[in-house]
Amino acid sequence: MSNDQVLAFETDCHLFNDCGFPSPSEFSFLFEPLFTIGSFEVNKPMALVVLSTLIVLGFFWKAFSKPDVVPGKFQMIAEAGYEFVRRGIARETIGKKAEAYVPLLVSLFFFIWIMNIWAVIPFAQFPATSIIAYPAALALVVWTTYMTLTFKTHGFVGGIRNLCVPSGLPKGIYVILTPIEFISNIFVRPLTLTVRLFANMFAGHLLLLVFIIGTWYTLGSVVGTFYAATSLVMTLLLTLFELFIQALQAYVFTVLTATYISQALEEPH
Repeated sequence: MSNDQVLAFETDCHLFNDCGFPSPSEFSFLFEPLFTIGSFEVNKPMALVVLSTLIVLGFFWKAFSKPDVVPGKFQMIAEAGYEFVRRGIARETIGKKAEAYVPLLVSLFFFIWIMNIWAVIPFAQFPATSIIAYPAALALVVWTTYMTLTFKTHGFVGGIRNLCVPSGLPKGIYVILTPIEFISNIFVRPLTLTVRLFANMFAGHLLLLVFIIGTWYTLGSVVGTFYAATSLVMTLLLTLFELFIQALQAYVFTVLTATYISQALEEPH
């Protein structure tokens, strides 16, 4: 264990005890295995991802396995969530062809939201999406769907045209625009989809850690208690703000997915 890790978890490390501020660092995102299955190690973020999957599957299974004409509480909440994504994202973005893609969009929205919300759940207190591998895996699913629909809808030549040659522009501009569109659609889109989700959750987790650790660190005197109270208030305010950001990032990721699907299905002009 490094000196930084020892410092970060010293319980008597306070402002007036000649102890440096134990700022969060890379150790805040590194976890020892919780258990192993054969040679496969399962750490905390992995467990949270699996648990998120089970929560989403279990909730919608409970709500819709035996639907009632007069919905119960689970069915009512599930229907409201489903309709929010169906009407507010899928139909608004994709249009008449949206129905086939609603299950994917609903799954993405709620799966990402649950993975994000672990950041403010006691004992979990870690957003799984702050590990870049998970946003990258989701972005890969979206990119694969986008590419598959593009070439399935338009064929190979039409798909290349859809990706790289926007219609209705002067011919001379395609010399510059076509390479830009190719790089943007093939490489930049999955990268930005990954980084946007990852960076927001990573930064939010770090910010919460700074004020949580700061609350403990500044305790120990009358002046320190005032600082600690201020830091605690900031922690609570940031937690509320993070709840908003967690839902917003799930919404943005889903809207962008619907946008890519819409563009893949777009009729040539």
